[in-house]
Amino acid sequence: MADDELPLSEQYFAEHPHARSARAERRFLYRGELLTFVVDTGTFSSHGLDPGTSLLIENLVVRPSDRVLDLGCGWGAVGVAAAKAATEGEVVLTDVNRRASRLARENLERNRVRNAQVRVGSLFDPVVDEKFDLIATNPPFHAGRELVLRLLSEAPNHLRPEGRLVVVGKGSQGIRFYQEWLEAHWPGTVTVLGRGSGYRVVEARLEPNGRSSDAPATRAARRQSVGGRSR
Repeated sequence: MADDELPLSEQYFAEHPHARSARAERRFLYRGELLTFVVDTGTFSSHGLDPGTSLLIENLVVRPSDRVLDLGCGWGAVGVAAAKAATEGEVVLTDVNRRASRLARENLERNRVRNAQVRVGSLFDPVVDEKFDLIATNPPFHAGRELVLRLLSEAPNHLRPEGRLVVVGKGSQGIRFYQEWLEAHWPGTVTVLGRGSGYRVVEARLEPNGRSSDAPATRAARRQSVGGRSR
């Protein structure tokens, strides 16, 4: 049974999944290093690295000194990769799912990551007063549009000037809708970084002062003029 076919009580965005544990080991190559992970039922992508997260990692630009938030980290694939790239920075991994959070901690240890930590909580609750250079997320689309829009609308409050929100999703999850919402509401620029297997990676970057320098009419005209390229 796929993750999105499970009852809500068993969904990966539940705090305490009840599915019987069935742990397995998975590996993938990142920047020439073989990373090893434990995955388990009751978490997102419980059988291994899904195409969307793989595309997100492939298109994620992490600078050595970046402070990164892996929002909804699952078993920690994005957070571990980001920590390997942010050699002089720091990564915070968060998830409401306590089983996923335990796996993420274990996977940090397995991959000898020392510049990252895992916190439990929904959306930005674990990082209330903190700001980051980069927020990376494969959002819990099946939790509903209201929750995803809350994530997108609150993200600027947790980014430094010129900070970036990078989101991955596929057409059936409404990623084009969320891209258009960002283009209409985000205080900065919105770009498609990559596409593949029906997914797209969208980056929303803040202006240097943390606000948009465009008037709404100008931004709408710009979206129409580049619409053919970004969509």
